[in-house]
Amino acid sequence: MFSRFLLPQLADELRHSPAVALLGPRQVGKTTLALEVAKAFSSVYLDLESERDRAKLAQAELYLTDHLDKLVILDEVHRTPGLFPVLRGLIDQARRDGKRSGQYLLLGSASLDLLQQSGETLAGRIAYLELGPLNVMETGTEQSDALWLRGGFPESITAASDARSLRWRQNFIRSYLERDVPQFGPRIAADTLRRLWTMLAHQQSGLLNMAHLARNIGVDIKTIQSYIDLLCALLLVRRLPPWHTNIGKRLVKSPKVYVRDSGLVHALLDIETKETLLSHPVVGASWEGFCIENLLSCVPSNVQAYFYRTSAGAEIDLLLVWPGGELWAIEIKRSLTPKLERGFHIACADLTPARKLVVYPGQGSFPLGADVQVVPLATLCEEIAVRTGPQISG
Repeated sequence: MFSRFLLPQLADELRHSPAVALLGPRQVGKTTLALEVAKAFSSVYLDLESERDRAKLAQAELYLTDHLDKLVILDEVHRTPGLFPVLRGLIDQARRDGKRSGQYLLLGSASLDLLQQSGETLAGRIAYLELGPLNVMETGTEQSDALWLRGGFPESITAASDARSLRWRQNFIRSYLERDVPQFGPRIAADTLRRLWTMLAHQQSGLLNMAHLARNIGVDIKTIQSYIDLLCALLLVRRLPPWHTNIGKRLVKSPKVYVRDSGLVHALLDIETKETLLSHPVVGASWEGFCIENLLSCVPSNVQAYFYRTSAGAEIDLLLVWPGGELWAIEIKRSLTPKLERGFHIACADLTPARKLVVYPGQGSFPLGADVQVVPLATLCEEIAVRTGPQISG
């Protein structure tokens, strides 16, 4: 089993919150992580996709009242939204009895917003954590190429061959389209959503142009918006917002869009091997998305992520805004001898970031000019992790 970066934070949340929701796509390792952290507790595990386990909750309040002394792990909790008001009542009763933490661990395959639509809010009673695919700190730098090619789903990266890994990801995509997506919204034709997902992979790291997507898919813009909202809610697609501030510049206002797991990008484009990837037009955009997802998997929830682009061509790939307003400007280059364009320097002159960094695929760090540092991806991930330490999410 891979050692997950989130494990100490999850354990800390359970020690301080009555309920914790661990959110992430299917097959990302939520159940494995939950069972690992549960070793420190007396616990009971229920898989709400199992008819037998759902039957135990036919009288949910009675069942859960019998386990008030345990950590109750509820897997795929979105399947039973009627549980939310029951949990709220039991948490409030436990508080009155003096028990204030470590009661419920909820595992879900969708974002906070979608869970809140599914059932009664547990605001003030629950902490939310997101578990993404494996990052480079979790797999080790020796597997960074495999991680980029195959993506961070454990079954994909540990497959016996690139061909088996690709088959697993193709089956994963098919399962999501045919089984999982219909659980979360109105029925969407699987072939239509697959075409959209594939188009987003082709346009990886590009500006989101919903009118263009709508024309190509043959639906209206409102429908495209709802489809992309759903893929984002399922934590499969990311919209990276543009930086907006009053600096007297004409700023790009459309978000950039990424298929979050690089392995899924490659599966959607039928890219099986590294050699095929290196000759494919998506290679640079794929590397950019891979680096951004790795970095954002390490930052705490109180750090905001943007990109910066003006109509005149000034651009920063990733802008991290730390609490207090400190800015880190991060450029991503898939080159062992990275060079910065004039647009990056203009953007930095606009924003005056505290750190100017270039992420590249090499092994060592070195300066690039007076105030720019070139760093390997894993090095910057580790620096962010050390800086943030354990984080408490709300």
